[in-house]
Amino acid sequence: METSKPNEDWNNPTQAPQQENKKVLAGVMGILFGGFGVHKFILGYTNEGLIQIGITVVTCGAGSILGFIEGIIYLTKSDEEFYQTYQANKKAWF
Repeated sequence: METSKPNEDWNNPTQAPQQENKKVLAGVMGILFGGFGVHKFILGYTNEGLIQIGITVVTCGAGSILGFIEGIIYLTKSDEEFYQTYQANKKAWF
Protein backbone atom coordinates (compact mmCIF):
# COMPACT_ATOMS: atom_id res chain seq x y z
CA MET A 1 0.00 0.00 0.00
CA GLU A 2 1.38 3.36 -0.98
CA THR A 3 1.20 6.19 1.48
CA SER A 4 0.96 9.67 0.19
CA LYS A 5 3.25 12.30 1.61
CA PRO A 6 1.75 15.59 2.55
CA ASN A 7 2.92 18.46 0.39
CA GLU A 8 5.54 20.28 2.42
CA ASP A 9 6.90 22.63 -0.22
CA TRP A 10 6.17 25.54 2.07
CA ASN A 11 8.84 24.18 4.42
CA ASN A 12 11.61 24.05 1.82
CA PRO A 13 12.91 27.54 1.19
CA THR A 14 14.04 28.18 -2.33
CA GLN A 15 17.16 30.21 -2.77
CA ALA A 16 17.88 32.45 -5.68
CA PRO A 17 21.03 31.57 -7.60
CA GLN A 18 24.12 33.00 -5.95
CA GLN A 19 25.16 36.28 -7.52
CA GLU A 20 28.79 36.61 -8.41
CA ASN A 21 29.88 39.75 -6.63
CA LYS A 22 33.22 41.16 -7.70
CA LYS A 23 33.23 44.04 -5.21
CA VAL A 24 36.34 43.20 -3.19
CA LEU A 25 38.44 42.13 -6.17
CA ALA A 26 37.48 45.20 -8.23
CA GLY A 27 37.95 47.52 -5.23
CA VAL A 28 41.40 46.26 -4.34
CA MET A 29 42.54 46.25 -7.98
CA GLY A 30 41.18 49.79 -8.37
CA ILE A 31 43.25 50.95 -5.42
CA LEU A 32 46.43 49.12 -6.42
CA PHE A 33 46.31 49.20 -10.23
CA GLY A 34 43.65 51.83 -10.97
CA GLY A 35 45.78 53.57 -13.55
CA PHE A 36 45.87 50.45 -15.68
CA GLY A 37 42.08 50.06 -15.57
CA VAL A 38 42.29 46.54 -14.12
CA HIS A 39 39.14 47.11 -12.06
CA LYS A 40 37.24 48.04 -15.22
CA PHE A 41 38.34 44.89 -17.01
CA ILE A 42 37.30 42.76 -14.02
CA LEU A 43 33.79 44.22 -14.21
CA GLY A 44 33.64 43.67 -17.98
CA TYR A 45 34.03 47.31 -19.03
CA THR A 46 36.65 46.86 -21.76
CA ASN A 47 36.20 50.25 -23.45
CA GLU A 48 36.30 52.09 -20.12
CA GLY A 49 39.43 50.15 -19.13
CA LEU A 50 41.15 51.25 -22.32
CA ILE A 51 40.03 54.84 -21.72
CA GLN A 52 41.47 54.63 -18.19
CA ILE A 53 44.82 53.48 -19.59
CA GLY A 54 44.74 56.35 -22.09
CA ILE A 55 43.97 58.91 -19.38
CA THR A 56 46.85 57.61 -17.27
CA VAL A 57 49.30 57.77 -20.19
CA VAL A 58 48.22 61.23 -21.34
CA THR A 59 48.43 62.67 -17.81
CA CYS A 60 51.78 60.95 -17.09
CA GLY A 61 50.24 58.85 -14.33
CA ALA A 62 48.16 61.52 -12.60
CA GLY A 63 44.97 60.03 -14.06
CA SER A 64 45.47 56.90 -11.98
CA ILE A 65 43.90 58.77 -9.06
CA LEU A 66 40.53 58.09 -10.74
CA GLY A 67 41.04 54.35 -10.36
CA PHE A 68 42.12 54.82 -6.75
CA ILE A 69 38.96 56.80 -5.97
CA GLU A 70 36.77 54.25 -7.74
CA GLY A 71 38.38 51.44 -5.75
CA ILE A 72 37.49 53.20 -2.51
CA ILE A 73 33.94 53.84 -3.72
CA TYR A 74 33.53 50.16 -4.62
CA LEU A 75 34.66 49.00 -1.19
CA THR A 76 32.43 51.43 0.71
CA LYS A 77 29.21 50.26 -0.97
CA SER A 78 27.17 47.39 0.40
CA ASP A 79 27.39 44.11 -1.50
CA GLU A 80 23.86 44.43 -2.87
CA GLU A 81 24.27 48.09 -3.80
CA PHE A 82 27.54 47.35 -5.61
CA TYR A 83 26.02 44.41 -7.48
CA GLN A 84 22.96 46.39 -8.57
CA THR A 85 24.93 49.49 -9.57
CA TYR A 86 28.01 48.11 -11.33
CA GLN A 87 27.16 44.55 -12.34
CA ALA A 88 23.41 44.51 -13.01
CA ASN A 89 22.87 48.11 -14.21
CA LYS A 90 26.37 48.45 -15.75
CA LYS A 91 27.23 51.92 -14.44
CA ALA A 92 30.70 52.42 -15.86
CA TRP A 93 32.08 55.47 -14.07
CA PHE A 94 31.87 56.38 -10.37
